[in-house]
Amino acid sequence: MTLPLSVAPAVADALAVGRPVVALESTIISHGLPRPDNLEAARRFEALLADRGVVPATIAVLDGELKAGLTPDELERIASEDVPKLSVRDLPVALAQGGSGATTVAATSFIADHAGIRVFATGGLGGVHRRASESFDESADLKTLSEVPITVVSAGVKSILDIGATLERLESLGVTVVGYGTEDFPSFWLSSSGHRLDWSVPDAAGVAAVMESRDELELCSAVVVANPLPESDQLDPALHDSALEEALRLADEKGLTGKDVTPFLLQTIVDITGGQSLAVNLKIAENNIRVAGDIATAWSAL
Repeated sequence: MTLPLSVAPAVADALAVGRPVVALESTIISHGLPRPDNLEAARRFEALLADRGVVPATIAVLDGELKAGLTPDELERIASEDVPKLSVRDLPVALAQGGSGATTVAATSFIADHAGIRVFATGGLGGVHRRASESFDESADLKTLSEVPITVVSAGVKSILDIGATLERLESLGVTVVGYGTEDFPSFWLSSSGHRLDWSVPDAAGVAAVMESRDELELCSAVVVANPLPESDQLDPALHDSALEEALRLADEKGLTGKDVTPFLLQTIVDITGGQSLAVNLKIAENNIRVAGDIATAWSAL
């Protein structure tokens, strides 16, 4: 059977001749940023890559078709329509029903891999949730990254998650994690989580060399590039800690569980910080996109 995958002409042309391409997720557009700023941000994300000579490929599902690269009108649809978040498990239903949706890290990785794209920029990965030993709540991102040979640039995982447990799961699943110019694993809004990494690479060429070795070994798992924000751009640590503590307390008070927890915590932290966490989110996304563009360029040179 033919996969219902539409690869944008610019993306297909670049892949055919070995030019650099970077995949971008669409959940940050549909769910992570407020309207109408989200459309402006989405256009800026793509422009950051184009200005570096890299072809952007925003990933989504539209009208029952997997999309690797969106037209301006399609990008506007994802930014303006009320579409669901789609992980890999949701794709069969969305396709069967001719539905549309924004893709998570897991679904973006899956679709990008099928399109032949090797580098993907996101904000932060999903991970193991706090109290997962009771709830078994763990992001599908982790399992998918163990099965898809893509390179993902992220600012670690959000501090609302259990970072130590997430790193342990990535190790158990055989996912390679390297720090980009750092030995400290970042915690999204903060440059360091306090968790040390076993491996680091100094630059984009170093990541491309790891990718090449991964291919030679015929491994099917991802390379996660942990790319921290400069300390000057991170959220104030004291504000972060107090906001996180209060958000966790309120979630407990409301008795929230499952998929209701993460959006509540994120929105509460935005409210408590007066929007500062949201501003840092944008800096994180742009910082990761720039690094992903450099990696894709180094990879194409090989």
